[in-house]
Amino acid sequence: MQFRQQALAKLQSPEELDLPVRFARPQGWLVLSVTVVVMAAASVWAVTGSVASTVGAPAVLTHGEGSYVLQSPVAGQVTAVLAKEGERLPANSPVLKVRTDDGDTLVRTVAAGRITALAATIGAIIQTGANVAAVEKVAHASDPLYATVYVPAENASSIPANAPVDLTVQSVPTQQYGVLHGHVKSVDRTVQTRQQIAAFLGDSQLGEQFTKKGRPVAVLVRLDRSSGTKSGYQWSSADGPPYTLASMTLATGSIRLADQRPVDWLLP
Repeated sequence: MQFRQQALAKLQSPEELDLPVRFARPQGWLVLSVTVVVMAAASVWAVTGSVASTVGAPAVLTHGEGSYVLQSPVAGQVTAVLAKEGERLPANSPVLKVRTDDGDTLVRTVAAGRITALAATIGAIIQTGANVAAVEKVAHASDPLYATVYVPAENASSIPANAPVDLTVQSVPTQQYGVLHGHVKSVDRTVQTRQQIAAFLGDSQLGEQFTKKGRPVAVLVRLDRSSGTKSGYQWSSADGPPYTLASMTLATGSIRLADQRPVDWLLP
């Protein structure tokens, strides 16, 4: 009881009423000021800043018009193979000779191109509509290569026109020669089926491979040209590989997407 009376008496004493009240220590004010400044800067950055992102997807180097699968119009036995893999042929050129009940028939190219694969051999029995060759639609050796990148459909709308693309080419050691540079030429806004990809590339296995994770969107990439490299294209290294690139070479493309404001992530 005595201590309680002393405490009440001290509270009623006016001897310390003129002293200032200390609300916080100077260190606390400093921490609070820094916090306010950081939050203000973050808010400004969220509205005015931008964040870059990329999407990676499988790709293949081709000539821009793609390929087609040559099918036999007749059933019979192959008696001669008149073309070689890698050979460029004009339209309506003979590729195979097939013996039928009505005599010999020539299987000819539909359009000018390069034979990338021959499925028929001498002595083979083929049916009408059988796949006998894959032909890439290229008429001249100087025709430029493109890259077709098969991007997940959900990322297609975020790819801006002329977006930069880096391509890691399977046949080129990346650590030694770097990546191949290009820019987006066009984005196909419709998804590709396995059959469509196989028809364009002339390869059913690639059609299946590129649709394992769903139907993608085809992005056509124009490769950046360079007169100072052996390949004729621009690389992240000074010279690039000391050899030319072949069509139907697999790669992985990294496409820069449209920049986003951080505040957009918070909006529905």
